[in-house]
Amino acid sequence: MKETFKRLIPFLKKNLHKILFGIFLIILVDVAQLTIPKVMQITIDKIGARAIDKTGILHISLFLVGLSLVIAGIRYLWRILLIGTSWEIDRDIRQMYYEHLMRLSRNFYNKSHTGDLMAYATNDLRAVRMLIGFGFVVAVDIIFLSISTIFFMVSYNLKLTLMAVAPLPLLSIIIMVFGKKIHFYFSKVQKHFATLSGKVQESISGIRVVKSFVQEEAELEKMSKSAYDYLIENINLVKISQGIFHPFMFLVINLSMMIVLVFGGEYAIVGEISMGAFIAFFQYLGMLVWPMIAVGQIVNMYQRGTASLKRINSIFDVEPEIVDESPDENIKELKGDISVRNLSFRYKEGAPLIFDNISFDLEAGKTLALVGRTGSGKSTLIDLLTRVYNPPRNTIYIDGHEIYNISLENLRHNIVMVPQDIFLFSDSIAGNVSLGRPDATRKEIESIAQKAQVYCDIIQFENGFDTIIGERGVTLSGGQKQRLAISRALLSDPNILILDDALSAVDTKTEKDILDTLIETRKNKTTIIIAHRISSLQHADKIIVLDNAKIAEMGTHEELLAINGIYRDIYEKQQLEEKLEK
Repeated sequence: MKETFKRLIPFLKKNLHKILFGIFLIILVDVAQLTIPKVMQITIDKIGARAIDKTGILHISLFLVGLSLVIAGIRYLWRILLIGTSWEIDRDIRQMYYEHLMRLSRNFYNKSHTGDLMAYATNDLRAVRMLIGFGFVVAVDIIFLSISTIFFMVSYNLKLTLMAVAPLPLLSIIIMVFGKKIHFYFSKVQKHFATLSGKVQESISGIRVVKSFVQEEAELEKMSKSAYDYLIENINLVKISQGIFHPFMFLVINLSMMIVLVFGGEYAIVGEISMGAFIAFFQYLGMLVWPMIAVGQIVNMYQRGTASLKRINSIFDVEPEIVDESPDENIKELKGDISVRNLSFRYKEGAPLIFDNISFDLEAGKTLALVGRTGSGKSTLIDLLTRVYNPPRNTIYIDGHEIYNISLENLRHNIVMVPQDIFLFSDSIAGNVSLGRPDATRKEIESIAQKAQVYCDIIQFENGFDTIIGERGVTLSGGQKQRLAISRALLSDPNILILDDALSAVDTKTEKDILDTLIETRKNKTTIIIAHRISSLQHADKIIVLDNAKIAEMGTHEELLAINGIYRDIYEKQQLEEKLEK
């Protein structure tokens, strides 16, 4: 239990004063409720003895009405305190969960399902919130109200009380039998909900592919299967928690009431207890019904809440692979001088080498181009430079500092990358361009869009830069997406800019115009370009050709053509392709 609740404890401690005061108010309400049957008993006995008049009854009625209003007011306060606090804790856990996801490495997301992560943040956190909020109320009522009610019942008749509570041990048996089953089935429900969420997310994200291959019926069938599985697991849970568990609870309750009605009625007839005491006793038994029902509810909530909490803890227990280890806080701005020394890398033990002892230098303010066949490691080298993956120690240096001595925040603040897979948010065009610089003026945004050769496209939209582009930029062409992403990168004006095949969807002329702008605007800043078209790389100060985990060739465009090797072979083939296209 301690392991399961370990991450809730700090939040509970933080809100302890609210929780304790809320519990105090619940006890106050219970005390007020316990007073009502006693007042009723005294009143009924006085009426039976003709010892009260109409005015006295009126005064007692007004007292009970006032007491009910007080109970209502106090109940409002503890609900605000306890239920409100549970929502605050829910918010804090959700925030912590999201922050934790932001720290996890790409490798985690490669192995995780989006639907699972979404389900943890919705269904599972809701179950935890119910346990924290309503669970406190139920637990306090079970303990205080049960003990107090039984105490009052004993004060009337011990023998009748023992007979009334005799069926209660059955509750323990019911709880033991069904508690674990509820936990098991609720875990399965949450698992199937995660699968269903993932399927919905995947189908909507890939709707264009689904439609282009006319697979609507097939996807609908898969969705129906997932929804049906989720339905079956919910029905299995309801059969246990609502179909069997709760009816058994009410059977025990009704059994107790029947015992009191039979034997208590007899005691009242023979005068062992007064009529007022019999009615009050029955009222107290009615008040005991709530804790008895609440036992079932809290078992249900506890099993659901702990099942969800364990699932959430499984994510919190994942340690980020990429973390600051020994950063030098004095290192702030990076100029962009890059040095790679004897770098060897593979993704995991036993996997083939991506790099085998490669070395090169790039002076700050220069442009480096990376060339190579598909799978030669171009993007992997970029991932190592930005510490998406951890490189071996003492292999990569920036401005003479080993990369591990530079904090992740500082490293990624100074490096901006435009990846192959462009991601745009469901926001305005201006909002997407200014992502790295939210304070940018509209004039700056428009100016940078012109440099990225996308300004003319944007002003043709009905709302111009205020156009909402839809999820992942679904309303834009591939070339427009790439140019917007380049605008976003240029506006940040990083000391190190990386373009990872970020011009593949634009035509040759547009590509040349963008590269000419880059040469002009980034004269004194480091730029790394990955591209398949050699024409994109001719201006680079240094070109590296990767092949078979090695640096096969290195030099300028003219130097590499003179070698008559891999680079020249690629160049001549592309020249021939261009001529054939023309």
